[in-house]
Amino acid sequence: MRKFMAILTIFFTTLSFVSQAQIKNGKISGTVIDGNTKTIESATITLIRAKDSSVAKMSVADKTGRYQFEGVAEGDYFVTITAVGHQPGVSQRFSISAANALVELKTIELVPAAKTVQGVTVTARKPLVEQKLDRMVVNVEAAATNVGATAMEVLEKSPGITVDKDGNISLKGKQGVQIYIDGRPSYLSGNDLANYLRSLNAGQLEQIEIMTNPPAKYDAAGNSGIINIKTKKTKQFGYNGSINTTWSQGRYAKFNESANFNYRKNKVNLFANLGYNYRKNFQDLDIQRKFIDANTKEVRSHFDQDGHIKDDGESYNGKIGLDYYATKKTTFGVVLNGFYNPGSFSNTSNVFISDPSRVLLSKTISTTGNDRKWKHHSGNLNFRHIFDSTGTELTFDADYLNYNSTNAQRLYNNYFNPDGSVLSRPDTLMGNLPQTINIYTAKSDFSKQLKGNLKFEAGVKTSFVKTDNNAIYDNIWNGKSILDSGRSNHFIYDENVNAAYVNFSKPLSKKLSAQLGLRVENTNAKGNSTGYVWNNSLNKFVPFQSSFKRNYTQLFPTMYLQYEANEKNSFVLNYGRRIERPDYESLNPFIEFLDKYTFEQGNPNLSPQFAHNVELSHTYKGFLTTTLNYNRTTDIIEDVLEQRADVNETFVKKSNIASRDQFGISVNAGGQIKKWWMANLWTNLYNNRYKGIVNGDPISIGATTVQVNLTNQFKFEKGWSAELSGFYTSPLAEGVFQIRAFGQVGVGITKQVFKGKGTFRLSGRDIFLTQKINGTSRFSTIDAAFQQRRDSRQVALGFTYRFSKGKMGNNQKRKIGGADDEKNRVKTGDN
Repeated sequence: MRKFMAILTIFFTTLSFVSQAQIKNGKISGTVIDGNTKTIESATITLIRAKDSSVAKMSVADKTGRYQFEGVAEGDYFVTITAVGHQPGVSQRFSISAANALVELKTIELVPAAKTVQGVTVTARKPLVEQKLDRMVVNVEAAATNVGATAMEVLEKSPGITVDKDGNISLKGKQGVQIYIDGRPSYLSGNDLANYLRSLNAGQLEQIEIMTNPPAKYDAAGNSGIINIKTKKTKQFGYNGSINTTWSQGRYAKFNESANFNYRKNKVNLFANLGYNYRKNFQDLDIQRKFIDANTKEVRSHFDQDGHIKDDGESYNGKIGLDYYATKKTTFGVVLNGFYNPGSFSNTSNVFISDPSRVLLSKTISTTGNDRKWKHHSGNLNFRHIFDSTGTELTFDADYLNYNSTNAQRLYNNYFNPDGSVLSRPDTLMGNLPQTINIYTAKSDFSKQLKGNLKFEAGVKTSFVKTDNNAIYDNIWNGKSILDSGRSNHFIYDENVNAAYVNFSKPLSKKLSAQLGLRVENTNAKGNSTGYVWNNSLNKFVPFQSSFKRNYTQLFPTMYLQYEANEKNSFVLNYGRRIERPDYESLNPFIEFLDKYTFEQGNPNLSPQFAHNVELSHTYKGFLTTTLNYNRTTDIIEDVLEQRADVNETFVKKSNIASRDQFGISVNAGGQIKKWWMANLWTNLYNNRYKGIVNGDPISIGATTVQVNLTNQFKFEKGWSAELSGFYTSPLAEGVFQIRAFGQVGVGITKQVFKGKGTFRLSGRDIFLTQKINGTSRFSTIDAAFQQRRDSRQVALGFTYRFSKGKMGNNQKRKIGGADDEKNRVKTGDN
């Protein structure tokens, strides 16, 4: 910690010298304040052409009330300003010319619309999707079909996002996306991340931010980009909040409730978010495999399995935080998070093994049970200081996160002949898999607006992660428990990542602006595994220990160029290099059982994968955005199948299998078609091509895929509104798996009641039951197919009640915490 603080001191001392650089260029800028001479954050600023009152540009005031416009053509203009809780404001008319390219407008003071808003709730109609320079924003409450949905279900219907049968999330056809919660990394991945997202209900969410090429300020982790899930928090003086309850019915009933509360008085802002979720789900999973002889390439046996899975779980989650505004420029904050997720999982499988001629040889009935408990708590301390009105800012965040789980497994197998008689003695395997993860992070960021409209940003971060996993398996013979030494294992993993970045952005001319960034990350990791291995000479299991160490330093450049060709057309070119480190669970060599013949196992020999992302986008009239993209990923981490034909066993394992090239084009168009009808269409066409070596054999697998996401929103009189939405994904390639087409259609209606304070929502999801995931995997000696069906068709009824008392203030939104990459790589829960 002393070294880290020394680095901070040296680093920010250096910044004080760097910040003296000054580059001159023109711009339009100004400041907006309220009637109490306080700056107003997030006010909407509109640049209007004086000749015809048409809109030239729009912007949003920053945290200090400052705003600016760049690349404005010559002409006469004026500025209008709107902010929640205030009457509109307008500037004097001014001119832009070659001789007057730099305009600083007089400070504009907005008059509060009302001192209090007690008993009145104002609801604004937000568009479902907003396209911004570096991200796409999905407003969760704008979609009626999100009622009763989980965060996972909101994601899978969002533009560009797909979720596979195991809950793995892809962005624009690429896995390796990082999930942030309120700007802080979730540190979860795989099944654990999927479980956590299913425990959050849509009523707790405000927005989904999708960034395919994040700037250098963000962790370099995330091969395909970052998805930031923002939970609700408002800025109103006094108190305000909402209560949400939802009932959903598929094959089984589901319930979720949430409450959000915010209280602001004087220098203190207190906020809280509580949620409860109960879900019972089913999944039918059928698998067909051919076991092929590695030498003769002939089929040795056929394996047909039908599995019936039930998952029953609860989730209690909460967040509480405090912001203290010590002065107008200095803020201290603390945020506490936690959840408790108990649940159970069961799978009954019927396995039929036949000879090459399809003559039945045996039948196995395998029953798997799993009782799990996941506990999590975390804390964040944060500090923010604004030095001047130009936006010079210093922030600091320190985070601690703890995950603790227990996982009790049971596997029962009964064996039968084709005629139904007992083939052999039943067997029982019991497993106990406790896991503990501790994460410590600290980071600091500095930004300064230099003269000449040059913005400078820099920061440092360090993180320490320790995972402790212990797998203890016992066989039950004659009612006695006997240690299964071959499957038991104890794995400890330590990781330290140190990072620093620098970022510059400025307009190069009236039409061209640029942003350049460079991030360096140093990774130090080590793992140690202890267990037992069979010794043939001694004819018994003997203790063994294996370990590894990895140390590497990598550079991650980012670049953005924006060209405003004219009032209707703008172009953005961006490039970024990314890294995807293996999930903590994927490094764990433990074995988890789906049934007697199907296992999932970690791989401690995994290496990180690296990606180069390039995008060129064009925006027309602010509503139509077309993007061309290219991505090349090396040492890509994907699931592969390994089979033991002599015993009909299949292992699912993560491996660095290949390189992948992706070419794609996406189009996003949204806007108001009629006064009562808004629509948003997103479509993506891409080609994935994998080349590499899997299980010792070369592979070349590819597919061209089309993704379509369409949302229609209708607004009627007397508080009624409706939604018709859906998405479709054509056949695609994910590593060694070929997935067939799937999609869903959803409908919803909404009614505002109690003068806008209450909202009823009724929705149906996957009404045609088309969200079925079917696929194949055929390479080398692997020939497998699967069909998955789950509880995706649901009807939901929800009610939200909003309350408030006070007036809108200039509460500065909570700065993001420092736990960025690590949280995404934790697995919490089960599937």
